[in-house]
Amino acid sequence: MRLEKCWFCSSTIYPGHGIQFVRNDAKIFRFCRSKCHKNFKMKRNPRKVKWTKAYRRVHGKDMTQDSTFEFERKRNRPERYDRNLAESVLKAIPKIDKIRVTREERHHKNRMKGKKEKLQREAVKELEQGISLVKAPSVLQQDPSLTLPKIKVKVSQQQSEENHAMKE
Repeated sequence: MRLEKCWFCSSTIYPGHGIQFVRNDAKIFRFCRSKCHKNFKMKRNPRKVKWTKAYRRVHGKDMTQDSTFEFERKRNRPERYDRNLAESVLKAIPKIDKIRVTREERHHKNRMKGKKEKLQREAVKELEQGISLVKAPSVLQQDPSLTLPKIKVKVSQQQSEENHAMKE
């Protein structure tokens, strides 16, 4: 079973799925779904479309360099079947997946490291700029002129019935 990669978004295409486009120069483009095919026909660049793998790699959202990616690479050179080698590869796959997951988590943690401090700095800056708008509750109790005045509104019986009828 051969699993292909989508030319546009780099997702996996399983046999019997997707669309294949062959250009006049015999270059083959495979797409996982019509969304990718339509974006290709509109001549969009996958590195500028936010939901693609290419965008995530270019903008540092996903890992780009890692030795675990070597196992996923497509190899066109056929290998002679060796039962021992196949057995060792099948045993190694779960270990490699575990290593990849831990490295991706570490990458995400490093990427998000400065975000908390940045949000805190922005909040402090906003507070400093608008400190005149913020008053302590004790000050509001002592000086009632700082609060909005309470207005009494008289509503006639006829108006309340009209409002009630409109709601229904």
